[in-house]
Amino acid sequence: MAQGSGIEWTESTWNPVTGCNKISPGCKHCYAERMSERLQAMGQPNYRNGFALTLQPKMLELPLGWKKPQRIFVNSMSDLFHKAVPEAYIQQVFDVMRRAYWHQFQVLTKRAERVAALDAHIDWPANVWMGVSVENADYVDRIEALRSTRAHVKFLSIEPLLGPLPKLKLRGIHWVIVGGESGPGARPMQPEWVAGIREQCIKANVAFFFKQWGGTNKKKAGRLLEGRTWDEMPTSPAVASMSGNDVDRRPLPNRARRTVRLAMAQD
Repeated sequence: MAQGSGIEWTESTWNPVTGCNKISPGCKHCYAERMSERLQAMGQPNYRNGFALTLQPKMLELPLGWKKPQRIFVNSMSDLFHKAVPEAYIQQVFDVMRRAYWHQFQVLTKRAERVAALDAHIDWPANVWMGVSVENADYVDRIEALRSTRAHVKFLSIEPLLGPLPKLKLRGIHWVIVGGESGPGARPMQPEWVAGIREQCIKANVAFFFKQWGGTNKKKAGRLLEGRTWDEMPTSPAVASMSGNDVDRRPLPNRARRTVRLAMAQD
């Protein structure tokens, strides 16, 4: 059985690596660190080392047993491109994703420079979406590193959004997720920051997904932006050509509906 996720933009999680370390402001209140320590206290064997980076080879082939096609967030509790993860192990993860062709795998990293450095050695499967986290304007260089790769589907996770991003370069980017920080000590996110990113996505014809306002009570704050939800998903040819639940067909704005139709025509 797949490990279902409460994360709004995915369906399941898969953690062939656990643990990480903080490298930028977005890491300050890391949910994975809190969860790892909690699981360690509960005696969960995969978290015997708490939040210290740990390879989990026994988890490698887990998605091959999940027969229902789904979107899978890879390493929700770690970072596949952490410097302590051997390249050979990264290649093993990619081999599993390649073999599990009926799924879509969402890989997210803050270590964009390592993705770019390894790009030539990776045989990128069409069912792998590669993303980078960008929390404020100091880290937009991660987008350039992502853009330089041969990944078929590229996305940005702008969460937690900690400042305005008025001049995003979205060429070659298929999807943008935006969300506020949640939990203890959550830093505030301004509505104009979110609206500004949405407008840039509309102008660039990039799918926009608003995850949450966040705060200490994220359920109460909700995820409506100017009266509606934004649940757009990437609809590049690489996504549309896959079998299964390849395109999110929920009602979208007119410009997104046209993108979906064009992509589905290539299925």
